[in-house]
Amino acid sequence: MNKDTSTWFTSWFDTPFYHILYKDRDDTEAQHFMDTLTGYLNIPEGGKILDLACGKGRHAIYLNSLGFDVTGVDLSENSINFAKEFENDTLRFDVHDMCMPYNKPFDAIFNLFTSFGYFDKDEDNLKTIKAIKADLNESGFGVIDFMNSEFVIANLVPEEVKTVDDIDFHLKRYVEDGYIIKDIRFTYDTKDYHFQERVRAFTLVDFEALFEAADVYLLDVFGDYKLRKFNPQLSERLVMIFK
Repeated sequence: MNKDTSTWFTSWFDTPFYHILYKDRDDTEAQHFMDTLTGYLNIPEGGKILDLACGKGRHAIYLNSLGFDVTGVDLSENSINFAKEFENDTLRFDVHDMCMPYNKPFDAIFNLFTSFGYFDKDEDNLKTIKAIKADLNESGFGVIDFMNSEFVIANLVPEEVKTVDDIDFHLKRYVEDGYIIKDIRFTYDTKDYHFQERVRAFTLVDFEALFEAADVYLLDVFGDYKLRKFNPQLSERLVMIFK
C-alpha cells in the first residue's frame, strides 16, 4: 500500500505506524529541555504557550504540568483526537495549519523536534515564521528546534532495519534536491506499506534568510537541549530563539 498524497506528512503522521516507529523517543530528555527552555526564557507563571505541530501532545502536556496555559495544534486529526483526552482548563488541542496565524497572543510559541521544513512550497516555510510572529505578544519569544542538517548529513546511516512491536521497518536515508529523505517500508498483516519523510536540509544561514524575510530578530542559537553553544560540525540540534 503506497499512500500518495499531495503532502506526505498528512498521510504518514496520521497512521498508527508513525507512532510505533518513534515510540522510543526520550521523554525525560524532552522534559529536561522544556525545564531548561522555559527557565531561560523566563516565561511568567501561567504564561500562554503555543505548541506548534504538537503531535500527540507530549511537550504540551508536560508544559501544562509546569503551570503554563498551553495550546497544542497539529494538522493530524488523529493525533489531536488522542491529545484531547488530556485537555483541562489550561490545556487545549486543536487541528490547525501552522502556515496560518492562530490569531491569539502567546508569551511563547514552540516548534519542536524538527517539525519544520516539510512543505513542498518554499513560501510555506516563510508563511509559518510570519504566522509565529503574528501570534507572539509584545514580549513573546518564538523557538524553532530543528535538526542540525550539516551534522545529520555527515552522519547519515544509509540503510537499517528497525524492529518495533514485531514490525520490521526498513529505513533508507539519502539527500536529494536539498531534502533529507527517509524511505520507510514494512509489512503488516500481509500488506506492504511504503511511506516517505522529506525535510528540507535547512542550515542556520537558510533560517537567517527566512527570519530576515519575515522581519523577525534572531536572539540566540544553541546546539543541544542543554542550550550549549551551536557548532555547525558537532552539534546535533539547531535551537533558535527569535522575536
